Amino acid sequence: MHAEWLSVSAATAEQVNAARTAGRRIVAVGTTVVRALETASGVDGTLAAFLGDTEIFIYPGYRFRVVDALLTNFHLPESTLLMLVCAFAGTEQVLAAYRHAVAERYRFYSYGDAMFVTPAAR
Repeated sequence: MHAEWLSVSAATAEQVNAARTAGRRIVAVGTTVVRALETASGVDGTLAAFLGDTEIFIYPGYRFRVVDALLTNFHLPESTLLMLVCAFAGTEQVLAAYRHAVAERYRFYSYGDAMFVTPAAR
């Protein structure tokens, strides 16, 4: 898994924590946002300001602490980002969505179609 430089400001951490306390969903727009929020969170899911590199590798079995939903594009097969999406929504559900996307000729990668992903039963 590649390292990514990221920044989670104190203001962002405060807003996310307030939203979670109020029972609102945290929707990450992109896998980098997922990695940023999960890196900046404590074991109890409380977000703190963070500035630096992350090497977090999210794959099936990972327990998400912050993110409740994800908006992301269709990632390339066998990529670490596809593994992150599988960890979030469940491997079988994601692979079924990918079979549908291939059959319907969806566009993949950075300039392709997007999907709104909710978590697998946890």
